[in-house]
Amino acid sequence: MNAFTNRTVALANGVAMPWLGMGVFKVEEGQELVEAVKAAVRLGYRSIDTAAVYANESSVGQGIREALEENGLSRDQLFVTSKVWNSDLGYEETLAAYEASLSKLGLDYLDLYLIHWPVAGKYKDAWRALETLYKDGRVKAIGVSNFHVSHLEDLMKDAAVRPMVDQVEFHPLLSQPELRRFAKAQGIQLEAWSPLMQGQLLDHPLLSDIASRHGKSVAQVLIRWDLQHGVITIPKSTKAERLAENAAVDDFELTPTEMESIDALNENRRVGPDPDNFDF
Repeated sequence: MNAFTNRTVALANGVAMPWLGMGVFKVEEGQELVEAVKAAVRLGYRSIDTAAVYANESSVGQGIREALEENGLSRDQLFVTSKVWNSDLGYEETLAAYEASLSKLGLDYLDLYLIHWPVAGKYKDAWRALETLYKDGRVKAIGVSNFHVSHLEDLMKDAAVRPMVDQVEFHPLLSQPELRRFAKAQGIQLEAWSPLMQGQLLDHPLLSDIASRHGKSVAQVLIRWDLQHGVITIPKSTKAERLAENAAVDDFELTPTEMESIDALNENRRVGPDPDNFDF
């Protein structure tokens, strides 16, 4: 088992969340996904991240159940995340969306449940629902996704429980320094989606140079950069060899100079929508 798949960080409420997980964005329902989840667990991954809108929770759940059985693991040894979609934001709607996700996954609880996007005028009611689920012991931790500092500040004005995680687009061209500082000060754990910028950074000259210096791939350098910044990361792959490569990041360390040179690539450039400006 690779060390980083087995290493965890304590969230604000003490729940242990793995530093490295498997993302399944844009992976379709079906046997390929079932096998990918099983391969990830076999390789030592203990965190799987999905969402209602990915429309693949059933296959993720099947993969989890088969993987637990095949590897002699219990449910509490896996960390499973899903997210409530924009059309289900609202108190009762979010409670129902949680039950629907659990039903598709075939699980009794989630380890982490997130509000997927900060839809104006709707996320506070959804957050109350997440607080209810949390206080009732139905979910181990709650958080948000794609929330800027302004959204977090607004949410926390009325929240009884502050978000434990904020999952955001994060990579060297969008390194989110202000959000990182704020999250750290508030005890909110940042998590990176699209850590490889959907593959757009894999032939970047600076990153390629650093990778060759360490005898690693650019993907491994990017994952290591996340982890050294204290950011949980969930690179997506369905290929066993890529899953193994992504996890093999515990045997090298980027130097402070390398970290700074990667940080200097920031252009505030997104591959996904701007959380201040989206209409879905």
